[in-house]
Amino acid sequence: MSIKENIIQFKKSIPASVTLVAVSKTKPISALQEAYDCGQRVFGENKIQEMSEKWEQLPKDIQWHMIGHVQTNKVKYMIPYVSLIHSADRLKLFKEINKQASGVDRTVDVLLQVKIAQEDSKYGMPIPEATELLKGSQLDAYPNVRVVGLMGMASFTDDMNQVDAEFKTLESLFIRFRESKNLTILSMGMSGDYELAIENGSTMIRIGSAIFGERNYN
Repeated sequence: MSIKENIIQFKKSIPASVTLVAVSKTKPISALQEAYDCGQRVFGENKIQEMSEKWEQLPKDIQWHMIGHVQTNKVKYMIPYVSLIHSADRLKLFKEINKQASGVDRTVDVLLQVKIAQEDSKYGMPIPEATELLKGSQLDAYPNVRVVGLMGMASFTDDMNQVDAEFKTLESLFIRFRESKNLTILSMGMSGDYELAIENGSTMIRIGSAIFGERNYN
C-alpha cells in the first residue's frame, strides 16, 4: 500500500485518543510530504541534524518529535522548534535542555524515557531511579523543562508475554504518578507491538516501517 493508504488505515484502526507519530528517520522529504498531504502532522526523528534539515524544508505546522538518544552537545540545534523530546533519560540532559530552552524563552515538553527492556543496548533511566525522580522534587530545578509523560521501548523479541509484562511495568509507573506529576502521555509501541501497547494504556505510538516501508541506510 502507499504511504497515504497506510496512514489512513492506521487512523481508522487506532483509538482517537492515541497519537500516531510517523517515524520518518532516513526517509526523503517527498515521503514526508506525501504523509503530510494526507493529514499527518506529527513526525518522529532520531537524529537532530536530519530533523533540523527537514524542519527547514517542510510546512511549519508539523510537530517534530525527537525520539532518538540525544547527545547534550546537539540539544541547542532543536530547541527553537522541537515539539516533544521522547528520550529524556538522564539529569545531565535535563540540565542542558533547561539551559537551552531558557535561552530562547521556551518551556520544552519532554518524556522521561524509562528502561523497561532487558537488552543492554536499550537506553532509558532505570526504573528505581525514575521512580525516585518522580517522587522527589529534583525536576523543579529545571523550570524550562516540562515532563508530560513517560516513554519506553520493549525488548526486541518474539515473546509477546515478555513484551506485555514490560509494557505493564511502564503503565503501572505512569498510573502511579499521573495525577501528582500531571502526566498525560504514555509513549510505547512501534510497528511490531503497537496493538499490545495500546491494550496496556499507550496514548502515543511510534510507527515507521508500517507507514513508510523499510528504512534506507546509507
